[in-house]
Amino acid sequence: MVQKVKRVKRWGQLAWGVGALILLNAKVAWAQPLQMHIMEGYLPPLWSLFWFGVALPFWIIGFRQLQKVVKQKPETRLLLGFAGAFCFVLSALKIPSITGASSHPTGTGLGALLFGPFAMSILGTIVLLFQALLIAHGGLTTLGANTFSMAIVGPFVAVGVWRLLKDKLPLNVVVFLAASLADLLGYVSTSMQLALAYPDATGGFIASFTKFGMIFAVTQIPLAISEGVLTVLIFNALRDTAAEDLRNLGIQVTT
Repeated sequence: MVQKVKRVKRWGQLAWGVGALILLNAKVAWAQPLQMHIMEGYLPPLWSLFWFGVALPFWIIGFRQLQKVVKQKPETRLLLGFAGAFCFVLSALKIPSITGASSHPTGTGLGALLFGPFAMSILGTIVLLFQALLIAHGGLTTLGANTFSMAIVGPFVAVGVWRLLKDKLPLNVVVFLAASLADLLGYVSTSMQLALAYPDATGGFIASFTKFGMIFAVTQIPLAISEGVLTVLIFNALRDTAAEDLRNLGIQVTT
C-alpha cells in the first residue's frame, strides 16, 4: 500500500511538471508565428494530399495497435498519456533559428521506445492536432506532412536504433542515440518535404534541400543532443517509478 501511494505521488509530481510546461509553452507559442512544423497553407494542395496519403496506413495500423495495448494492458494507460504529454511539451519548445524560423525538439523517441513506432504515430498526430488548434503550431492542411516527419520517421528511427544496438551498448547510450537521431532525422525529413514542394530555381531539389537543412542545422543539432540527454533522464525516472509497467511492455529495467 505504501509503495502504491509513493508511486501515485511520483506520477503526480511528473504530471504537475508537464502541466506547468504546457501552460508556459502555450504562451510562448502564440508569440512566435514561425515554427519548424510546416505552417498552415504553406504546402501546395497536391503535396498536402500526398502526405496525408502517406500517413494514412500508419494511422490505421497505429490505431489498431493502440487499441490492442489499452485492451490487453490497461495498466499502461497512465504511461501512454505521459508519453503523449512529453511529446507535446518538447515539440512546443521553440528555439529561434536563422531566417526568422525556429527549431524545437520532437519528444517522439520516448513513446516509440515504450509503445512502438505505429502507436507513436497516433500519439504524435494527436499532439500535432492539438498544437495546430490550440497554440497555432503547424496546421490542419499540413497535418499529414508534419505527421510523417515527426510522428512517423522519428519513431521508426528510434525503434530501429534501439533494436540494432540494445544488446551491444549500455542502455543509457542506446536511449540517447535513439532519441537524438529520431529528432535529427525528423528534421531531415521536413527539409526533404520543403525541398520537394519548393525546388530551387537553378539547383533544383538538391540545392533547396541543402538550403532548408542548413537553416535548421545550427540549432537542431544541439537540440537533438539535449533531447537525447533529457530522454535518458526521463527513461531512468520511469524505471524507478513505473518499473512494473515497463516490464509489462517488455522493456529491460534492471541495468
